[in-house]
Amino acid sequence: MADRLSGKTAIITGAASGMGRATAELFAREGATVALTDVNDDAGKEAIAEITAAGGEAEYWHLDVSDEAAIESVFTDIVGRFGKLDVLVNCAGVIGPDKPTHEVSEEEFDALFAVDVKGVFFCTKHAVPHMIANGKGSIVNFSSIYGLIGNDEFTPYHVAKGAVTMQTRQDAAMYGKHNIRVNSVHPSTVLTPLVEGVAAAYPGGLPAYEEMMTTNQSLRRLGRPDDVAYGVLYLASDESGWVTGVTLPIDGGYTAR
Repeated sequence: MADRLSGKTAIITGAASGMGRATAELFAREGATVALTDVNDDAGKEAIAEITAAGGEAEYWHLDVSDEAAIESVFTDIVGRFGKLDVLVNCAGVIGPDKPTHEVSEEEFDALFAVDVKGVFFCTKHAVPHMIANGKGSIVNFSSIYGLIGNDEFTPYHVAKGAVTMQTRQDAAMYGKHNIRVNSVHPSTVLTPLVEGVAAAYPGGLPAYEEMMTTNQSLRRLGRPDDVAYGVLYLASDESGWVTGVTLPIDGGYTAR
């Protein structure tokens, strides 16, 4: 166990798998008390078992981030259980339909925004009062390189992540007076379980998929969940105490080219 987050309480949404789970595991190793939330209860409870077996302190709550009332209730319960809230990591998200604007239905658009945009909005809304009461806080939003640049796929996802990028900047501007910092991370393709499945089905398997997906990167490998989790750790910790409103690409140099 290390101590970069010693004494801090953190809520992480979308924490049952992928980058959310890697972040939760790292936070626990660094001394935080971690509240994992997700809709995948089996995976969430499995994550808790592994974290506690390794000596970390963590509990799991079922949470659909598109449900504002549930967020308010769960966050109140977490703060009641642990006493305060220092860190919120908004990781929960979905990718949505791979369609251009003129083919996207209102229902598809709304379903994506309910999670990726309103989820960040709702969670921030109901975390901030607890952080104001705490006298400080750090919020880290998961955006994407697709919240910084455009290309020819997943149009609604780009638009949603662009909204998260702007929410980050606006909240950083608004809440600094309360000593609440708000930053975002912007990964490119990361080997989460979902991506591993896509890579396995790609002709030539993972090596061919990795070569194809990293053509525009300076570092020619796919990211690993811990690559992103360590960036989130820095932004959550007091080491970044003078950092707010930052949009941090963790992308192997994709957006540098």
